[in-house]
Amino acid sequence: MRIVTLFATAAVSATLAASLSAQGTARSDGAAPELKEWTVPWGARTRPRDPFADTRGNVWFVGQEGNYIGALDTKSGEFRRYEIDAGTYPHNLVVEKGQVWFTGNRNGRIVRLDPATGKLTTFMIPDSSVRDPHTMTFDPRSGVAWFTAQNAGAVGRFDPATGQFRLWKTGESTRPYGIVLDSKGRPWFDLFGTNKLGTIDPKSLELKTFTLPDGKAHPRRIAITSDDQLWWGDYTRGYLGHLDPRTGKMEEWALPNGAASMPYAMTADDRDVVWVAQGGYENVPASLVAFDTKTRKFIATIPVGRPGANTIRHMTFDRATRQIWFGTDQGTIGRVLVPPAVLVQ
Repeated sequence: MRIVTLFATAAVSATLAASLSAQGTARSDGAAPELKEWTVPWGARTRPRDPFADTRGNVWFVGQEGNYIGALDTKSGEFRRYEIDAGTYPHNLVVEKGQVWFTGNRNGRIVRLDPATGKLTTFMIPDSSVRDPHTMTFDPRSGVAWFTAQNAGAVGRFDPATGQFRLWKTGESTRPYGIVLDSKGRPWFDLFGTNKLGTIDPKSLELKTFTLPDGKAHPRRIAITSDDQLWWGDYTRGYLGHLDPRTGKMEEWALPNGAASMPYAMTADDRDVVWVAQGGYENVPASLVAFDTKTRKFIATIPVGRPGANTIRHMTFDRATRQIWFGTDQGTIGRVLVPPAVLVQ
């Protein structure tokens, strides 16, 4: 395993009290989100994305088009690169118990990287039609991973202890995409090719779907708050949606950029504020929008990167440091430091 070490300086570092849009302002005590971005030294064309923080100050990410796994030391600004098999095109990763797990989006595998040695351990998905594992999440209680496979139209469960897989076929046109776990270990996922959300009962193994009210809706990513409430971004219509799994009730709110929002990455922080990435287009930069699920109000908008196609595809919230991590199509790894108090209108 060849490991390359490079250094890069932060591209952007700013406190954004002055940048918050009309959707929200900082608290009177001056608390505001802080945005910082690091330029990945291997170029935007390698598509660095899907960062995930470990417990040692490192943020791991995939180089989807570069066939590598990257790590950023947030204290020194040092980048490390781990080469992986050509043709893997890693799409997403998770750090679990010190090990880095990633999906092989074009060769039907889930791979474990040991950061200490650089050793790769490969687990092949037994169904050859499921060649594109997409987004993955781990259940820390059971140690089981769940993942989507968009083009194959499948959702999978993988047990690292046994190496066994279980697959549910949802149909090729359904395009399973984002996935999260609730407090009971149930996976929830978007069926991006439809106007549906889905879930699987981990005990009965039954797959159930929920149809969104508007037939034109296409949910792409999904977030979950501490009360097991589901939130989705409607990529085609520019809405933030909410599902109460207990009652089946659904609601939605138009995002600040309206139909041009193209909501993509999503996550929820530890105060149940949902953060949604609006896509960059024409002369408008991408932005992160914060929605307070308690007041049902948008409370902040943070511009990210330069104007143009600056898509943010996935985000994760690190509870230990209260930081949201994301990658951009302009070749940066970024984070938003969430203030200790919720922003107010």
